[in-house]
Amino acid sequence: MKRINRRNFLKYAGIVGGGLLLGTDGGIIMSKPMSRVILMKTDDRKKGVKASLNALKIYPVKGKNVLIKPNFNTADITPGSTHNDTLVSLIEEIWEMGARSISLGERSYPPTREVMGKKGILPILDKLNVKVIDFDELDQKDWVLFKPKKSHWSNGFRIARPILDAECLVSTCCLKTHQYGGIFTFSLKLHVGVVPTSRHGYEYMKELHGSPHQRKMIAEINEPFKPALIILDGIDAFVDGGPMTGKHAKGEVFLASTDRVGMDAVGVAILKLLGSNESIMRPKIFEQEQIARAAELGLGASSPSEIDVIPADEKSRDYRDRVFEILKKG
Repeated sequence: MKRINRRNFLKYAGIVGGGLLLGTDGGIIMSKPMSRVILMKTDDRKKGVKASLNALKIYPVKGKNVLIKPNFNTADITPGSTHNDTLVSLIEEIWEMGARSISLGERSYPPTREVMGKKGILPILDKLNVKVIDFDELDQKDWVLFKPKKSHWSNGFRIARPILDAECLVSTCCLKTHQYGGIFTFSLKLHVGVVPTSRHGYEYMKELHGSPHQRKMIAEINEPFKPALIILDGIDAFVDGGPMTGKHAKGEVFLASTDRVGMDAVGVAILKLLGSNESIMRPKIFEQEQIARAAELGLGASSPSEIDVIPADEKSRDYRDRVFEILKKG
């Protein structure tokens, strides 16, 4: 909360549009804007993408060069990786919203081109006029070093330059648990794929997976950049195991937001609703280290009270209400 005097009231009112409170001393208090997370109950991926984006009511891609970051860590069946239908629908919507160009950038666990080949996505991307940026092919100078203060990384970490230079970054993730220390993998964990692996000459993944601070380090990777849009495909979910394979459940939901913390908090609430493992069910949502550290870094909402979960349509309202009740518990 930030206190301002009356003289600046009208100036700020025009900017923040309603995020203002009157203090007891007559001053004006600027409240932190709510993080909006759209929830669409559906088993149709095309409909889920379109309706959730429409309900978000923002169009940041218009006239922009757009970079999409999918979940192509492996080629495993969704939710092991981004479903081709989800990606195609997202690309079509981005073109429809007036993007100048669309690229897709990724660094997979096996060689990236191998993963894309197994998924059969390369000819589809070519047909949709989408350029592929394989981070495996980046020069060393295009892995940009960051050394944040109070980082849990021993000597900082590197980020793929195309992510940093993106005029408009759109991220699309899945709904699943992560058995190798991440606990869950949604929008924050998705971006581990913008950091290089040992085949690029760096041992960041070895450091990450060997650290007791792994979940905090995942959050810290997200600090140097910000997606303009995030889409989560939760039609299929892993409620245990993951990220490649796991115990399957039908989530039948899509989420859309601009806030990675809000997105992940709602994602954990959905896993709780579906019935997940102890690492999901036992802690409060904002006690999860990925979420707590990301909130501490100012990457999004800092509590459930700052998240507005909005049903995309009336058919989604009951599902939204059940998820929101879980979210409110913290």
